[in-house]
Amino acid sequence: MTTTSPLNALRNMLQAQNLDGMFVPRADPFQSEYAAPHDDKLAWLTGFTGSAGHALVLRDRAIIFVDGRYQVQVRQEVDLNEWEIRHLHDDPLAEVMDTELPVGSRIAFEPLLMVNSQYESLRATHCKMVALTEDPFNTIWTDRPAAPRGRIREMPVEVSGESSASKRERIAALLAEKGVDYLAISQPDNIAWLLNVRGADIAMSPVVLSFALLSHSGELEWFVDSEKTTQLPSALLESVNLSPMEAFIPRCQQVAIGKRVTLDSDYSPVAARFAVEKHGGEVVWQPDPITFIKAKKNPVELEGYRDSHRKDGAAWVNFLAWLAHEVPAREAAGNPLTELEAQAQQLLFRQQQDGFIEQSFGTISASASNAAMCHYHSSEATNAAITSKNFYLNDSGGQYSNGTTDATRTLAFGQQGPQQRLHYTAVLKGFLSLITLQFPQGSHGHQLDAFARRPLWELGLDFDHGTGHGVGHQLMIHEGPQRIAKKVNPWPLTAGNIMTIEPGYYLADQYGIRIENQVEIVDAQPGFCRFASLTLVPIDLSQVDWNLLNDQDVEWIDNYHQLVRETLSPLVNSDARPWLFEVTAPVRVQVN
Repeated sequence: MTTTSPLNALRNMLQAQNLDGMFVPRADPFQSEYAAPHDDKLAWLTGFTGSAGHALVLRDRAIIFVDGRYQVQVRQEVDLNEWEIRHLHDDPLAEVMDTELPVGSRIAFEPLLMVNSQYESLRATHCKMVALTEDPFNTIWTDRPAAPRGRIREMPVEVSGESSASKRERIAALLAEKGVDYLAISQPDNIAWLLNVRGADIAMSPVVLSFALLSHSGELEWFVDSEKTTQLPSALLESVNLSPMEAFIPRCQQVAIGKRVTLDSDYSPVAARFAVEKHGGEVVWQPDPITFIKAKKNPVELEGYRDSHRKDGAAWVNFLAWLAHEVPAREAAGNPLTELEAQAQQLLFRQQQDGFIEQSFGTISASASNAAMCHYHSSEATNAAITSKNFYLNDSGGQYSNGTTDATRTLAFGQQGPQQRLHYTAVLKGFLSLITLQFPQGSHGHQLDAFARRPLWELGLDFDHGTGHGVGHQLMIHEGPQRIAKKVNPWPLTAGNIMTIEPGYYLADQYGIRIENQVEIVDAQPGFCRFASLTLVPIDLSQVDWNLLNDQDVEWIDNYHQLVRETLSPLVNSDARPWLFEVTAPVRVQVN
């Protein structure tokens, strides 16, 4: 029996509808970073499992675009006989369409999966963008998983710090001030924050896949599967109007007549724009105001982060002490510990902590050359040994009832070569350069990014990912709008923002290094801010070339390790305590 491949099935559809190609994004209607299996069309079509990218499928060619994090991974996952690989940013889709496709090529897209900024860039090419009215994957993806129906739970005000009614009043007042009638909300984490709810539609992303319309008078219509809401308190359900999710676009049409509707050009589906404009409404393009307001955490949320990091730090120390014993013992016995065994044990230590719900993202447990892939995830096929001969990188975090954690440590269980030590020290210096920085209030992430890169730049090296991202409060591990990266970010960093600092270096087919702490931005002296570390995890100092660090670096390390030791020693398992005291002992005396 011959089975048509996903790529051929899509091409058959293109031919039947007289289309020259189709844009297939790694996106669901909500632009989620991590898609539910039902919505992961790019993975089904290509085999690529990364969290960012898109494809252009033509009658005789197929191109997949991914960023620098996935240039190694994509070549391992897709059939290189079928797919061309392009860089998402250096070789953008619009440029390829303009220079490599015939004039007038008919390129299909799904309006629910494309945002306005994408649409404008692609329709500016000499190709014709054709909006599909039906989802073709409903037909060609014959074993497509069902749409998710995760349970919705309340986020009580004792943890959220503000009632949903108060939040809705605040946002509605902003709409009224700007003369806007409706805000169309398509980001699930914004809806979760606004309604003080959390969901389970996507693993490790506690959001509810849904849409909402908020009026300037404060009334809210929530477009959500009603089967998910059965356990929510009646007071919340009575304060909003519930509608099926598929009614969102028709409702945008109904309310549009003579009204001004705010859409977010980078997140709202272009289908909403089509609906509003077709029925006489005016689209007001601006970022969803919830995104920026949500990023400034209130005192209750901030205390939740601190508490969850104490718990996560204890889990980390229990894990690292266990690793310090197991790696050499297993290697000596000829049965080395593996990546999958390590991440399973780390999860067990987290599960011992009160309030732990689930991981905040898929653990990156990467030994040797696997760590050269920034977003590597171990599998039975790639499961490498952790030994004294190579670096081991672990990037992981937890969703706790009152916060979200994210940290990375690169570890060595034996002396590494001079090059590895130099690169490790350069990454550490970049980390220290940024985390010790005092910067003017209102600074932007791109203005700070170079502080973390300079030690690598001085060696002629760099890394192809951002230096830091926001983290949600019991929400998304990557939260906007602030970001620390080379690319210009228009949103100022302000006290109350939660960010990460995570420089790295990756040498293909050899090793990867990254050091990451989650931090809170706090006020410093008048007019300035600084970073206060939330992450409480010892930093491996075994491979540091101390001649390359200055007194300020050493002082910060000692003060940080003293904080880690004093905070966590009462919380860790008794057999991990001696290891904790050993690795956090002051180094100033040793260096001098």
